[in-house]
Amino acid sequence: MTAKAVLIQDAVAAMNVDSWNRHAQSTVAMQNGYVMQLASKTGVSGESEVWLATVPASGAGLKNLWMCAEPEVVVTNAQYKGLDPDPRNFEVAIGTTFNAFMIKLGDIITVNAEAIAGTLVTGDYAVASNGVWRLTWAASGVSGVTFYRRATTYMSIADGTIASHQITAYELECIALA
Repeated sequence: MTAKAVLIQDAVAAMNVDSWNRHAQSTVAMQNGYVMQLASKTGVSGESEVWLATVPASGAGLKNLWMCAEPEVVVTNAQYKGLDPDPRNFEVAIGTTFNAFMIKLGDIITVNAEAIAGTLVTGDYAVASNGVWRLTWAASGVSGVTFYRRATTYMSIADGTIASHQITAYELECIALA
């Protein structure tokens, strides 16, 4: 199985403001740290507060984005939850409701290397890109959601063994929204 994105919300404004948190669904499997537009609700009966996640698009579609932040409870065999302690094996299934928070200036998050597309050698910025759910490494900021790499760090990941497992992670701070 390919490792998935892992997100830690170190200090985000949405932790203290309910209106910056929403429930969403998508037509693709979602991973924590994916960025998205939440422009309309699903329209499904009984889902009056569930928004439809769409991939960021050029122009205004790269601004004022939301980020997937669902607790990592891995579902095994589509029946059993919590049997796999490795959060890299987590994703939200298509059509399943998940939590998203509105990205705000100054938000600080930590993500593993798999959460960002491209390679770090291109720059210290992780930006929203046209048609891409993941943030993407860039040499400079963009006219839209831009995070700056504050530090390279590590995450300790449980895998059910006694060994200690650390993976590369990046502490990012949101420096631009528009």
